[in-house]
Formats: sequence, C-alpha cells, structure tokens
Amino acid sequence: MDGPQPPHRQPRGDEPLTARSPLGLRAVLSGAALVAGTVAAVLFGLSAAHARGAGPWVAAAICAAVAVIAAIDLVAIARRARS
Repeated sequence: MDGPQPPHRQPRGDEPLTARSPLGLRAVLSGAALVAGTVAAVLFGLSAAHARGAGPWVAAAICAAVAVIAAIDLVAIARRARS
C-alpha cells in the first residue's frame, strides 16, 4: 500500500466540508466490546468449570469470539488511522 496515492478529490456539493471519519467512535466501541467480551468469557469459563452441560462453554466461546473480533477491528482501525 506504499505505492502512488490517487490525487485528492474535491468534495461533492452534498458532502460537508467538515466531514470527519467515525474511527474514534468505532475504536471506543471496539475497545468496550474487547473488555466486555474478555470479562464475560472469563466469567462464563469459570462458571462452566463448576456446571454441567455445554451451555456455559458455548457462552464463553461466543464471548471470546466477540473479544477476538473486537481486537482485530482495533488493529484495522489503528492501521487505517496511520494511513
């Protein structure tokens, strides 16, 4: 992605001149999802160790998946913010 960059285009008439990227809000939401998913996965994992059935393990896996997706999104946001 270090190749030549296209020239900066002029904004269209219906595009606001002060348009801002929503990366900040996206980063906050992904950070919250990362923390909440990690905490929930740990709590469900701890409860699954003492419970019978697959329910708590499934919940822990879903929460862990949410945390992983949020972490990947934060990496993508950081890369986009640098470019």
